Amino acid sequence: MSKSTKLLDQVREAIRVRHYSYRTEQCYVMWIKQYIRFHSIKHPNTLDESDVSAFLSHLALDRKVAPNTQNQALNALLFLYRHVLGSPLEQIKHIQRASGKQKLPVVLDQDEIRRLIQSLEYPHWLLAALMYGSGLRLMEALRLRIKDIDFQYRAIKVMQGKGRKDRVVTLPDNLIDHLKTQIGHARMLHQKDIEDGFGRTILPHALDRKYPNAAASFEWQFMFPSKNRSIDPQSNKIARHHIHEQTLQRAIKKAIYKAKINKPASSHSLRHSFATHLLERGADIRTVQEQLGHTDVRTTQIYTHVLQRGGRGVVSPLNDIFPSTIIPTKSE
Repeated sequence: MSKSTKLLDQVREAIRVRHYSYRTEQCYVMWIKQYIRFHSIKHPNTLDESDVSAFLSHLALDRKVAPNTQNQALNALLFLYRHVLGSPLEQIKHIQRASGKQKLPVVLDQDEIRRLIQSLEYPHWLLAALMYGSGLRLMEALRLRIKDIDFQYRAIKVMQGKGRKDRVVTLPDNLIDHLKTQIGHARMLHQKDIEDGFGRTILPHALDRKYPNAAASFEWQFMFPSKNRSIDPQSNKIARHHIHEQTLQRAIKKAIYKAKINKPASSHSLRHSFATHLLERGADIRTVQEQLGHTDVRTTQIYTHVLQRGGRGVVSPLNDIFPSTIIPTKSE
């Protein structure tokens, strides 16, 4: 086993001990690999703050990554030196920061939302409706378990969302019957798995050891199970995972094109639209913050800018000269 392979195994172990998500594990390992390659396969314990600075500047100047991407790489290296190598980095100086500006979220109007959902097939339309109707992130919708749906209180429990935070969001009334049908579909797949000698799902954060029978129980199964069983990359066990995120992302992209939506929209636009439409209907910004799971209300306030007509509420003076929508012009 090479030194770099052994190091990456140590990184994975350190991440799993701290119960970080698998996506974070993949991201950190990827950045650490790139850092090692950038410095000609040198072991990180022979590199220091100046080498980290050189790598981060390379990302900004040569690869022209976004500011958030550069920060992501920095977080991965900070984790490596602190929790794996045991020598936390001192202040990193002379970093060329990636340039960028705050972008307004892409928001779809209600007619566009309707056309988008109608352009999707089952169960993708139901997932899209949940993302818009409850303000869920894509992975939050995909990772829902049967137990997370509370029909009596019209609520969805989002467990371990972004930042490992739990929250409760609203469950749209007009999705209840569809979700009950989906639960019936999930139950049939689970029963088939049991008959085939499987039926145990993957539980988060070593709950499988704490509750040995939970993985086989129906309430812990995914709400939107995949068509096929697969090998879990962390435990190497065969189980039925949820629908893959790329499958849903591709379906939504195709639906945006099919619905003739002329905006640079994506799956995340459904969540942006949920927040904006709530504010349009008079919801308090703190309520919207809680529904979205934002730690800082300033993150939620970006949606108030979308609502400000014409850029900060400015009404064009042209409207006073030509009140009609038709502006008379001379024929050529």
